[in-house]
Parts: sequence; structure tokens; C-alpha cells
Amino acid sequence: MLTPLSDRIIAKGTETEDVTKGGIVLPDTAKEKPQEAEVVAVGPGRLLDNGKVVPMDVKVGDKIIFAKYGGTEVKVDGEDYKILRQDDVLAVLESGTKGGK
Repeated sequence: MLTPLSDRIIAKGTETEDVTKGGIVLPDTAKEKPQEAEVVAVGPGRLLDNGKVVPMDVKVGDKIIFAKYGGTEVKVDGEDYKILRQDDVLAVLESGTKGGK
């Protein structure tokens, strides 16, 4: 498994629907990459110049929305993950909420 450093977050993307509300089936090439993910690991926080650590605002299990072009995509053991800085996270979804829908 990956262990994030500093203020980095490892997230696993959520699946997008293959059918539009109108019933049109979308091929993989026509789908936008999701900007929604579940946090699977967080680093300890950002280290300031004075030696203090700024704690992370997100925790494992949080559902997040991140910047469209933020982070780095990696594949580990056949699974796709996104490594983001905490600054790339735009919002934490409340439970029972589906972003943008």
C-alpha cells in the first residue's frame, strides 16, 4: 500500500454512471474523469518553517471533491489511485450526498 507524506492524500476514484438520465449509454472515451473520490490514506500534515505540523482537514473514509487537474494518477496492484495535496481538495461531501447530481 502507499503511504502519503506531508500534506498529501491518497484517494480512490468513485465509479461514474455509464447511462445518462436520458438513457444514452456512454462509452469510456466519452466519460469525464470523476472529480469525486474516497480518501484511503492521509499524511501527517504540512510542516511549517517553525517546526509545527498543520493537521489534515480530511480523514480516511471521507468522500471528497478535488480540483479537475489536481493530483497525480498512479496504479498500484492493478488499482487506480490519485495522490493529491490537501490544497487540491475543494470540499468534503456530507454522508448521503452525491456531488454535482
